[in-house]
Amino acid sequence: MTSARRRTLAVVTRSSPGASETDLGRKRRARRIGRVLAETHPDAHCELDHSSALELAVATILSAQTTDKRVNEVTPKLFVRYPTAAAYAAADRGEMEELIRPTGFYRNKTDSLIKLGQALVERHEGRIPGRMADLVALPGIGRKTANVILGNAFDVPGITVDTHFQRLVHRWRLTSETDPVKIEHAVGALYEKRDWTMLSHRVIFHGRRVCHARKPACGACTLAKLCPSYGTGPTDPTVAVKLLKGPRARDLAVAAGIDPQLVPVQAVTAEVP
Repeated sequence: MTSARRRTLAVVTRSSPGASETDLGRKRRARRIGRVLAETHPDAHCELDHSSALELAVATILSAQTTDKRVNEVTPKLFVRYPTAAAYAAADRGEMEELIRPTGFYRNKTDSLIKLGQALVERHEGRIPGRMADLVALPGIGRKTANVILGNAFDVPGITVDTHFQRLVHRWRLTSETDPVKIEHAVGALYEKRDWTMLSHRVIFHGRRVCHARKPACGACTLAKLCPSYGTGPTDPTVAVKLLKGPRARDLAVAAGIDPQLVPVQAVTAEVP
C-alpha cells in the first residue's frame, strides 16, 4: 500500500460514523443511506418471479438455502402443475419432490408446500391471507416470508430481514441486535413505514451486488462515506470495482465515480448470490 493510500484510508477511518452517534444522528445517517441506495439501485425489486400471492409464497419457501435464480428456473413448471392451493394440498409427494429437487432440501420443502395448500384450503378458502398473524400461522411461513408476501403481494409495508439485510445493517451500525425480529423493529424505527418494502429490496440488492459477505467492494461503494465498516474489503477502486456483480455492474461503477471500463465482463455476467 502506498503512503498516499494509507493516508486516504486513515482519513476515512477517523471520520467514519457510527461509534459515538446519537440516536438522532443514526436516524439521519440511516435516511441518507436510504436515499443513496435509491439512487444506486433504481431497479431494485423482488427477484422471485411470481404473478400471484400464492406463487410468491411458494417461491419464497423454495428460496431457503438457494438462489433466487435457481428458484426462478424451477417455478414455471411448478406453477403450471399446481395453479391453486387445492392442487398443492392434493399433490403427489414424489412428483413434487422431483420438480423442486434442484432447489435443495426438497423433501422438507415438499412437506411445507403440501401442508401450506391444505391449511389454505381448510382455513382461508384457498387464498393467501393478507395479515401477518394469519400468514405466520401457516406451514412454512415465518415472519421474513410473511413480510415478503405482504410487501409485494398486498402492498403492506414490511422489512425483510434476510442474511444480506442483517449483514449490511450491522456493517452500517444501524443496530446491534442479532435477533431478526428485533432487527426488523430497530431498523424500521429509523425509516418511514411507507419506505420499508423498497428499502428491503435496495439493501438486499446492495448486499448481493456490492457489499458481499467475504469481500465487500468498499472502494467501489456509493455508501463509503456513510459506512463505519469502510475498509472491510479492498479500498483501492481499481481492485474493488472488479468485485461488483450483475448486469448493472458498470452502472454501479459510474455511480461510485469509477471508470466503468474497469469492470470485467465476468463481473457483468456473474450470478448474484
